[in-house]
Amino acid sequence: MERISVGIAMNGVTGRMGYNQHLVRSILDIREQGGLPSRSGVIWPEPVLVGRNESKLRAIADRHGLRRWTTSLDEALAEPDVQVYFDAQTTNLHDKAITQAIEAGKHVYAEKPLAERLDTALALALAAKSAGVRTGIVQDKLFLPGLRKLKRLIDGGFFGRLLSVRGEFGYWVFEGDWQPAQRPSWNYRVEDGGGVTLDMFCHWEYVLHNLFGRVRGVQALAATHIPERVDESGAPYRATADDAVYGIFELDGGVVAQINSSWTTRVFRDELVEFQVDGTHGSAVAGLRRCRVQHRSVTPKPVWNPDIESTEDFRAQWAEVPDNEPFDNGFKVQWEAFLRHVVDGDPWEHDFVAAARGVQLAELGLRSSTEGRRLVVPELAL
Repeated sequence: MERISVGIAMNGVTGRMGYNQHLVRSILDIREQGGLPSRSGVIWPEPVLVGRNESKLRAIADRHGLRRWTTSLDEALAEPDVQVYFDAQTTNLHDKAITQAIEAGKHVYAEKPLAERLDTALALALAAKSAGVRTGIVQDKLFLPGLRKLKRLIDGGFFGRLLSVRGEFGYWVFEGDWQPAQRPSWNYRVEDGGGVTLDMFCHWEYVLHNLFGRVRGVQALAATHIPERVDESGAPYRATADDAVYGIFELDGGVVAQINSSWTTRVFRDELVEFQVDGTHGSAVAGLRRCRVQHRSVTPKPVWNPDIESTEDFRAQWAEVPDNEPFDNGFKVQWEAFLRHVVDGDPWEHDFVAAARGVQLAELGLRSSTEGRRLVVPELAL
């Protein structure tokens, strides 16, 4: 088959997500497997590393035998073979760089959130539509094994009528004083695009929208539980962004979702995120990799009696959902779908309009928290 080279300007690969998930485990892995088969031929991604730190870029390029890197986005976008621009920078830097890529006629794939504000996200979506370039936003959770098994259950009618979704996400992020924090300090500064609501509500919008139905209403409470932290250089700073948010979402068909998102909680569950889905015919608990179910035909009949010790092993009453297929890295699977969308024009739903819905939900969640009331989520249309 013909080999089709696709140049990709990758901005932000010196960061944890940009390097690990997007460069190494996605683009380089596609190259390692011999390229990506498509209807037009074998797609061969050619990364051009872009960033602000010359020494870090050079080190990454040397480590992986890559010859193309630059600290100039103008230079990268001027390369004639570069068809795609990828952005994994901090959120507050997306607008300018993505606008520049759109004006250069490049297709754009970006980490979420697309922007800090809904009006900015919609402006980027409109600019891309006017320029005729294709867009994509990272929605990795949909491509992970646990949620793919959950989707299989939904499509197979396992739940009957869906009733509710309950999600728990989070872990303890150290404050940075006596142990280094495992998240960058900008996450806790609203002026730098930080905050768990902006970060996680973008995830929850696409998870809920694609699996259970469009979000029609939201009520949320955001909190900054730890007001002071210590940054990477050891200097104390004031946390101006929320580190936890507690949300209730009303979905199509009367489904109610409750999701807690926190960087100030200690984990007592099997995975860092888990969703329990309850329906009239059965229930499921899905994480990033595992999914367990309990059908109504085998549901026990617990009786509430606080005066005696319970002897039931409730976890043992659930059955594991089998893989039934190999599951690749979720980020890589979405990269492959986007590249086929660019080269072959394959169907694609994860565009900048979908990205704007996530930003909209985050914006409404923060406003709901400030105003202390439920808010309707309007439908977006370009």
